[in-house]
Amino acid sequence: MVKRHRGRNIALIIAALVILGFVVWRWHPWGGPGGGASGAADAGGASSGRAGRAGRGGAGGMANMAQPVHVAAATQGEMPVVLTALGTVTPLANVTVLPQLSGTLQEVYFKEGQMVKKGDVLAQIDPRPYQISLDNAQGTLARDEALLQTARLDLKRYQTLLSQDSIASQQVDTQASLVRQYEGTVKSDKANIDTFKLDLVYARITAPVSGRVGLRQVDPGNYVTPSLTNGIVVITQLQPISVIFTTSEDNLQQIIQQTQAGEKLSVTAYDRSNTTSLEGGMLETLDNQIDTTTGTVKLRAVFQNSKNLLFPNQFVNTRLLVDTIKGAVIVPTPAVLNGSMGQFVYVVKPDNTVTVRPVKVGPVDGERTSIKSGLAVGERVVIDGSDRLKEGAKITIPADKPRGASGARGAVAASGASGTRGHHGKHAAQASQ
Repeated sequence: MVKRHRGRNIALIIAALVILGFVVWRWHPWGGPGGGASGAADAGGASSGRAGRAGRGGAGGMANMAQPVHVAAATQGEMPVVLTALGTVTPLANVTVLPQLSGTLQEVYFKEGQMVKKGDVLAQIDPRPYQISLDNAQGTLARDEALLQTARLDLKRYQTLLSQDSIASQQVDTQASLVRQYEGTVKSDKANIDTFKLDLVYARITAPVSGRVGLRQVDPGNYVTPSLTNGIVVITQLQPISVIFTTSEDNLQQIIQQTQAGEKLSVTAYDRSNTTSLEGGMLETLDNQIDTTTGTVKLRAVFQNSKNLLFPNQFVNTRLLVDTIKGAVIVPTPAVLNGSMGQFVYVVKPDNTVTVRPVKVGPVDGERTSIKSGLAVGERVVIDGSDRLKEGAKITIPADKPRGASGARGAVAASGASGTRGHHGKHAAQASQ
């Protein structure tokens, strides 16, 4: 009885395993009528219900559906070779205005933040001490000039007496030395006068450069000296202004070749978001050595800054136009994809299928990318919807409905492919599924 009971249990286990195996085989996504080649065959000749089950079973149904994409044709045109870098707006002149003599600051004639021109009067130091010194020097000069005149007259008389052998020659020589002494004294007096006149000029503090004044550092009434720490005010030149940026040493030879050939390379400054153009200028000069720690070299570009959009110490994005490629093959940048085999594009074939085409990319200018090799002018490439594609995938090309067209004609226009009307109708039907 025990052996009979054990045999019955084994038979039940075997039967259960057979049933379970059949169920797994029947409902597996790649087995039975739900998937694989048999599923695709059943879907081709069965009812809509069975076709829906085949689609649920795997990728068979989706693989045969045409995918909607947007395409663009490769064009031929000029492609600029642009070097981008982060730069800093640097004034060509940043001057701290210091008094050149000591005295009481009487007046301040500028307003903080005001634009001034070179030579404009900014402040006034009390000139009276220097005016008194000037008057004193002028009086001393008048006295010494009178003494010089008298000495010259005496020398002339002594020379006459010497010719008559009436006086000794030593007396004439002594008088001649006295005349030269007074001549030196008069010259010194004139130099003192010039010094005090210059002091009166320095008492009127003027702008050494054109630019914008900053915050006032000294108030009227304070005693100022040439050793003033912060000066009276700082003037920053804004027009023109420069931007200092760096580029890799790999680009150095290309830039040097252009500049030595007499080319003026244009530079455009953009804001921090790199979307708004602030000002256009020209490359002015390069630094005289490469930074060995970063492998870069500094460049200076000069901008007229007529609208004052560039502000000192502002960070900007610079674009240096080095060269322009003529007759380049150009596609929209989203068309170029990266994969395990490198960069490639999906090329649209005449039968509205796509093929993977490896390409070699050249310079990129924002939304446009140049293709060095792998693509010809006029070939159409996918620019949107490529994430749903693979080699040989079918596509449809949605487009705005042409004017005066509707229905099937609109679908034909959306396909965008060349061929017979019947061929277009086939793909229009695929698009509607």
